[in-house]
Amino acid sequence: MAVAAKTTESGAPASKAAKAPVSKASKAPASAAPTSAAPSKASRGFSSKNGGGGEEKKKRKKARKETYSSYIYKVLRQVHPDTGISNKGMSVLNSFVNDLFERIANEASKLAGYSKKSTISSREIQTAVRLILPGELAKHAISEGTKSVTKFSAGR
Repeated sequence: MAVAAKTTESGAPASKAAKAPVSKASKAPASAAPTSAAPSKASRGFSSKNGGGGEEKKKRKKARKETYSSYIYKVLRQVHPDTGISNKGMSVLNSFVNDLFERIANEASKLAGYSKKSTISSREIQTAVRLILPGELAKHAISEGTKSVTKFSAGR
């Protein structure tokens, strides 16, 4: 069986036609999938390391920073409706609340450990507040805490 030399439409031998650039307009890409196929990885929320998503590249969300600012502001409105607070002042109060929370949590954790419990209950919190806060402040904090726990329990 003899093999004849293949020629392209322009009459050039096939070996030279392979070296010539191929127009993509007349030929569909081999890797093209039907449009009804499953969504690509980029559209499902996955992205490659080099950011090859092109137009589908999503903006990175700003990391949320949890603060007590809104709660501090609400209390300020209740106590002094016509008084504002600067960002620096809010930052100081936020640090204060975080520090107090950490102290009470650590003390309550120690108390739970002494009685070989793995759960911190309201009793441990109350005792930790008595130990950390001075005199009258501890009494007010305990009464407010008791009131809050009662209100929470009634709502359940």
